[in-house]
Amino acid sequence: MYTDYHIHTEFSDDSLERMETHIERAMELGMDELCFTDHVDYGIKPDWDEWDKPFEIHEGKYHILNVNYPEYFAKLLRMRRIYQGKMVIKAGLEFGVQSHTIPQYKKLIKQYGSQLDFVLLSIHEVDDTEFWTGDFQKGRTQEEYNMRYYEEMLAVVEKFHDYSVLAHVDLISRYDKAGLYPFEKIKPILTKIFQTAIADGKGIELNTSSTHYKLKDTTPSRDILRLYHDLGGRIITIGSDAHNVKRLAEYVPESMQVLRELGFTEFCTFEKMEPIFHKL
Repeated sequence: MYTDYHIHTEFSDDSLERMETHIERAMELGMDELCFTDHVDYGIKPDWDEWDKPFEIHEGKYHILNVNYPEYFAKLLRMRRIYQGKMVIKAGLEFGVQSHTIPQYKKLIKQYGSQLDFVLLSIHEVDDTEFWTGDFQKGRTQEEYNMRYYEEMLAVVEKFHDYSVLAHVDLISRYDKAGLYPFEKIKPILTKIFQTAIADGKGIELNTSSTHYKLKDTTPSRDILRLYHDLGGRIITIGSDAHNVKRLAEYVPESMQVLRELGFTEFCTFEKMEPIFHKL
């Protein structure tokens, strides 16, 4: 099974790539299945229908908005009809959840959950401040911003259950200019996070973008992947986090080998929010 379960398209605020371009490339690569996972980040972005201008995407210019849900799900249905028998296409979203935005995601699931196969749960912001800009880290020590990040993740997984897997668990490390924060210091809180997620029937992803970002380890790190495995975690997906077609399925075969080396024997795809296990 050759899949990619973390892909962004023209419906994400940070991508201009069209669904059909990804699908055509996936067919060239001999892939079996794709899951599109466009961005929803309540707290820092308005919804598509809260903007006072038409939702337009064109070369080099796009509005910072959440997914236009009606158009997104309508296009997914069109793609499934056009590529029926050629490519399996799953409907996903990537939720950038914060503890104070949980009610908005619950409302979204109530409205559109029946159309979803898969949901990535990401911690993209804390207290409506971004990591990539450095605003979240500003005024905090390395210990303070790392621990606050994982504390928020724990608070979210304890209260929010409408997701499939935790995406790029150690995302904060990508933007940590102070260097790698020691695994042993975050291991206790990660243990609580994983125990909560596993008991809730949820999983994690191996995000293959670490090479693209020139990180020294996988995302999440091998230590984190090993901890999840040792705690009994079985549900794991593999996704490139591609925002353009050049990165589609990037390093997926290599990442499957990493999982084998760590003792995993299966990975997952999803249908209607239920995991389907495949041999690695």
